[in-house]
Amino acid sequence: MSAEESAVLVDGPWTHREVTANGARFHLAEHGPADGPLVVLLHGFPEFWWSWRHQLVALGDAGFRVVAPDLRGYGASDKPPRGYDAYTLSSDVAGMVRALGARDAMVVGHDWGGMLAWTVATLHPGVVRRLAVVGMPHPVRLRQALLRDRAQLRASSYIGFFQLPKAPEARLLKHDGAYVGQLLERWGGPGFPDAETAARCREAISIPGAAHSSLEWYRWAVRSLTRPSGLRFLRLMERGVGVPTLQLHGALDRCLLPATAHGSGAWVNAPYELQVLDGLGHFPHEEDPELVSAALLEHARG
Repeated sequence: MSAEESAVLVDGPWTHREVTANGARFHLAEHGPADGPLVVLLHGFPEFWWSWRHQLVALGDAGFRVVAPDLRGYGASDKPPRGYDAYTLSSDVAGMVRALGARDAMVVGHDWGGMLAWTVATLHPGVVRRLAVVGMPHPVRLRQALLRDRAQLRASSYIGFFQLPKAPEARLLKHDGAYVGQLLERWGGPGFPDAETAARCREAISIPGAAHSSLEWYRWAVRSLTRPSGLRFLRLMERGVGVPTLQLHGALDRCLLPATAHGSGAWVNAPYELQVLDGLGHFPHEEDPELVSAALLEHARG
C-alpha cells in the first residue's frame, strides 16, 4: 500500500518548508534561529530527513540554524526520472545552501548522505564551512575496499541485487516495506531500530517513486565505475577536502565496516578526526543521539 508525501511531515519542534534548488523542489525540516550559522543534515538509505530528528533539535537549541532535507527522490521532495549522479546530487545541496540565503554551511551526512557530504565539500568547496560524516568512508577509500577487501565486498553484496531492474523495487515495497525494517535491523547495533523508526521508514519508502529513486543512487554508483563520468568523479575526489572534518563510525557497523572507514583521512587536507564509536552500528546518530549530537556540536563550534 502506497503512502502520501504528507506521511513524512512529522510534527515536532521543527518547522516544515520547501525550497527550490538546482531545478528541483525539496522538502526540509528546520529548527533554530534564522540568523544562526547554517548546518545541513543529509540522510541516508533507507531513511528520510527524520533520521536527524535528535540532532535537528540539539543543534538548533544550541543556536544553529539547522535544516534536514529529504534528498532528491525521497520523502516529500521531487522524484524526477534522472539526476541521481554525484554531480547533480551535490549541486542540489550547494543550491539548497544558496536558496536558504547562506554563504556556507557545516554539512553533515550519513550513509549516502555522507557520500554526498564528501562530494559537496570537494566539488563545491565554497559552500562548506565544516564537514562531518557518519557511517561513510571517503568515496576513494570505499572503492579501494570494494576492490581489495573481501569482507567489505561481502557486506556490500546487496548492491549487486539493487542493480537488477524492478525486482529490488518490488522487494522494498513488499509487505508494507518489511525489507526496509530488515535492513535497518541488519545494519544497526543492538536494539535498533525501535518500532517507530521502522514504521516511519517503511512508510516513507512506500511513497510513490521513492523506492525506485533511492535505488537509482546505487545504480549510478555501479554504472559509473566504467564510464568516463565516473572515472572523472574519482579523479576529482582525489583532490581531497579542505575544511575541518569529523568522521564518526560505529564499531559494530555491518554495512560499511570500521576497517573501511579507517584511512579516509588521506583525502582531508585540513584538521581531521575519526571517532569509532563502541557498541554502535550503522546508525550512530539514532542509536546514541546524545553522544553524536555532542560530537557534532563540539565540531560545529570549532
